Amino acid sequence: MKIKKVIASPGLTGFYFDDQKAIKNDAREDGFAYLGEPMTPGFSAVRQRGESISVMIILEDGQVAYGDCAAVQYSGTGGRDPLFLTEDFIPRIEKYVAPILEGRELNSFRELAYEIEHLKIDGKRVHTAIRYGLTQALLDAVARARKVTMAEVIAEEYGLTLEPQPVPIFIQTGDDRYINADKGIIKRADVLPHGLINNVKTKLGAKGEKLKAYIEWLRDRIKQLGGDDYKPVLHIDVYGTIGLAFNDDYTAIAEYLKTLEEAAKPFKLRIEGPIDAGSREGQIEAMKKLLAACKERDVNVELVADEWCNTLEDIKLFVDEEACHMVQIKTPDLGGINNVIEAILYCKEHGVGAYEGGTCNETDRSAQICTNIAIATQPTQILAKPGMGVDEGLMIVYNEMQRVITLIKARKEGVIS
Repeated sequence: MKIKKVIASPGLTGFYFDDQKAIKNDAREDGFAYLGEPMTPGFSAVRQRGESISVMIILEDGQVAYGDCAAVQYSGTGGRDPLFLTEDFIPRIEKYVAPILEGRELNSFRELAYEIEHLKIDGKRVHTAIRYGLTQALLDAVARARKVTMAEVIAEEYGLTLEPQPVPIFIQTGDDRYINADKGIIKRADVLPHGLINNVKTKLGAKGEKLKAYIEWLRDRIKQLGGDDYKPVLHIDVYGTIGLAFNDDYTAIAEYLKTLEEAAKPFKLRIEGPIDAGSREGQIEAMKKLLAACKERDVNVELVADEWCNTLEDIKLFVDEEACHMVQIKTPDLGGINNVIEAILYCKEHGVGAYEGGTCNETDRSAQICTNIAIATQPTQILAKPGMGVDEGLMIVYNEMQRVITLIKARKEGVIS
């Protein structure tokens, strides 16, 4: 089966682009907007609409495969590619990428994805968002050509034993961290709430007191609404604010994390991005020191790497350096989804938790395709995305997971061919 045509359409994402630097520097919330001047190049406002591009691959038999190019909420920071705007990149896809793919045989997703991942235009690598969406579309195209699910293509091409089992789903509340936590509890999410603790003054507290109070509330709320048989993992992203509040004093941070561990009991607690050292090398060293301080004090909070851990190379380095308990594989940041697959497998091979994450600022399509990756590779958890409303992202990921698992089981049992 050959690729007949490649076309692209503009789209919106499930959330917004936010200028993280401006928010950390106290841009003021005003309704759903932020007041203040943007500080990251490319932004026209502290918060602006998220944009995406759907890449559609037309097959010889008329089938249409597609994937969505999207970038993370906090684009342009932490070593990431710049802001991804539709009007800038659709012409590049049409001019440079489409001619490379049209007429090609859909024999191997892995080979085509590798080629796109290493594609350069004017001597520069293609934006991560484009590589992300194009490789999604290619996976879908190969699956349609073979008449199987995308998860089955991945298992076949990467030599994996496909055992169709659900993967724990992690919901994120956004700033509405109380009402949306209730939603996650009522729907019995496996992991919650993310929390979006991205400002010391308003969300963490100068001494961490606001986050501690929130964890205590969350613990009690789970017991109240969920019952004795509901045991979710608590996973909270703090965007380096703990380091800011405690002046990167590893001993003080470890002691504070111990208080959070106690507040969370009987639930397991994960803290994502406790510190932000400002560079990859600095982050690895800081996380290793914090892990050592936690070990000395018998702190059993799992620390999750996020900032400065953006590429497959970064993830392998964090894993090799034993700089975390778990890595967030922030899917759009890795570019091609072949890198997402390899990152999950690398983490699992080396005994590090693999969190197949991403961003609220993706689309329904990228979430569906990431779910197929999760079924094939079985990471520790997968993010419910896009959006911050809980219901929509959880629905998209859960329903796709159940569909694909059911199809694979039916094929194995001979119910379908």
